[in-house]
Amino acid sequence: QVQLVESGGGLVQPGGSLKLSCVVSGSIFSPKDMGWYRQAPGKQRELVATITSVGRTYYADSVKGRFTISRDNAENTVFLQMNSLNPEDTAVYYCNADLPYLGRNFWGQGTQVTVSS
Repeated sequence: QVQLVESGGGLVQPGGSLKLSCVVSGSIFSPKDMGWYRQAPGKQRELVATITSVGRTYYADSVKGRFTISRDNAENTVFLQMNSLNPEDTAVYYCNADLPYLGRNFWGQGTQVTVSS
């Protein structure tokens, strides 16, 4: 059974940094595309960043220059380095993995990121 488990969230002051990790277990193949999404209270889930199996990245305008997505294909893990955090980055962050051999995407349970002084 495929599972995605995120870690690394927490409380951080404005201007601080956090690094999120997401491990994909139970898959016999490495995911094609992997990504991070977030959902703030009262708002829809939005795309933060994605990365393909060959390392091509995409970022939402709101995080460009501050966040960096990366992955370790050998460990089926995706990371999100978040710098210069501000209160508008407060949200639950979700990991997503595309597994074409199973015909669907998978989601993690989410990890809370709170930016507050």
